Amino acid sequence: MGLRGATTCDENSAAEIQQKVQELFGALLDRNGVTDDDLVSVIVTTTDDLDAIYPASAVRALGFDDVPLLGAREAEVVGGLPRCVRILVHCYSDRSRAEVQHVYLGDARSLRTDLPA
Repeated sequence: MGLRGATTCDENSAAEIQQKVQELFGALLDRNGVTDDDLVSVIVTTTDDLDAIYPASAVRALGFDDVPLLGAREAEVVGGLPRCVRILVHCYSDRSRAEVQHVYLGDARSLRTDLPA
């Protein structure tokens, strides 16, 4: 299963990026009933204006030492959402795709207006 989410940071600081990544990652796991053992891998991307820390290190700091993590840069697109972090969680789940709850926080809610807040 794939769980998608995004959030935005107010500033380009290590503390802010870590806090926002951890908040988003926690919400994705909580809303979908995912446990540590369900995780397969996690991809975290940031826009070019967030370079204070590796965003995947924020997930690692939560104790996920045995989960493969990958950080990457989001494509720079004219008019794209600034200071944005996106996460894709690969996990095992008994939920159908229709039951999965993707999470969009902060200004990233504008990316998926079709989803509940």
